[in-house]
Amino acid sequence: MIAEIKKEAVETFKRLGFPSTKNEEWKYVNVQQVLPDQPVFSAAPARLTAVDLKSFLIAGNNVHLLVFENGIYRADLSTSETINNLVIGPISLLKDNQTFKNNFGKVVSFGTEPFVALNTAVDHEGVFIHVPANTVIEKTIHILHVNTNEQPDRITSIRNLIVADKHTSISIVESYHSLNQQCNGLINAVNEIVVHENARVELCKAQLDSDAASQINFTQTIQEKSSTFDTVTVTLNGRLTRNNLHIKLNDTNCTSHLFGLYILDGDQITDNHTLVDHAMPNCYSNELYKGVIGGKASGVFNGKIFVRKDAQKTNAYQSNKNILLSDDATMNTKPQLEIFADDVKCTHGATTGQLDEEALFYLRARGIGEKSARTLLNIAFVADVLNNIKSDDLRATLQQKAEAKLMQ
Repeated sequence: MIAEIKKEAVETFKRLGFPSTKNEEWKYVNVQQVLPDQPVFSAAPARLTAVDLKSFLIAGNNVHLLVFENGIYRADLSTSETINNLVIGPISLLKDNQTFKNNFGKVVSFGTEPFVALNTAVDHEGVFIHVPANTVIEKTIHILHVNTNEQPDRITSIRNLIVADKHTSISIVESYHSLNQQCNGLINAVNEIVVHENARVELCKAQLDSDAASQINFTQTIQEKSSTFDTVTVTLNGRLTRNNLHIKLNDTNCTSHLFGLYILDGDQITDNHTLVDHAMPNCYSNELYKGVIGGKASGVFNGKIFVRKDAQKTNAYQSNKNILLSDDATMNTKPQLEIFADDVKCTHGATTGQLDEEALFYLRARGIGEKSARTLLNIAFVADVLNNIKSDDLRATLQQKAEAKLMQ
């Protein structure tokens, strides 16, 4: 079955090819600038050490750690302990698991998504997690990716599949790092997430790669009855980053929270595309994305709330707020509502502007220097996204990194 899926993905990618700015979904991002003429898919040689790893443990030490270097699982740097009945490990070792075979390629569709088709077609590594029914995983799972590649033509494919059965709970951190600022190439990552009845999944994605590396990241989640999916995406680094986050609330009484933060400078480009698909009644979603953009950086937010005909009593909220720190910084935002039900509460909105001059004057009048005052206002602006990170260690680390970047 998986072989058939991969074969179909090959044919789909041949048909679609890589997108250009003529494609409406890629209108503001020229991904061609980071695509190699002759891509290399083999993994770069391993050189990551345990000493190197210490600075990347952003979620603290009390985690179940899975380390990947250039997309290849590093068992010697990962946690070997077992947790309850949790099935967890690299796909290469668990590909014969029946739950894996039943769900791989079933959540995400690659029919119109060239990078998902490419990811499915080529050899890839990643994590498979299966939380059996009635299991609560207390320890955070940290999937840690380190890029040590210095060959710009290399495309690293990463694939994760997470299945949370009925009455379960799990918290996952997925972070991306580079060994140094010379590390480059393109990461093409796909996450498939299934949240069954009364299950809860929390996912925090931290994109902290070098500013020479680029990433295309596609996460598709399907939620069943009375389930909860909470996600926070923090993008601080990367040459070009494209995040696609699609969530389908596929049964009644589902709840989903989406939070995003991007702090950009230099020539960075970050494009966040979200789709919240309300398919059934009595579901709730809340989405807040914030950006601080300086230098000649460019941000994009394209978010759609889709409410189907049967999704009565839907409550869905979406907000995108941005601050531009320079005249050369740009932000393109497109919040969208598409509603086919009549008994709903849905709002969406977007704002892009500069810092509040009155607030700046207030701080300056109390003896705070202009640079410090601007930094304080920016830190306050991003706080309500970072405060939604549940892990104390992770929240403190990302707050520190965000503040350090805002002080530059």
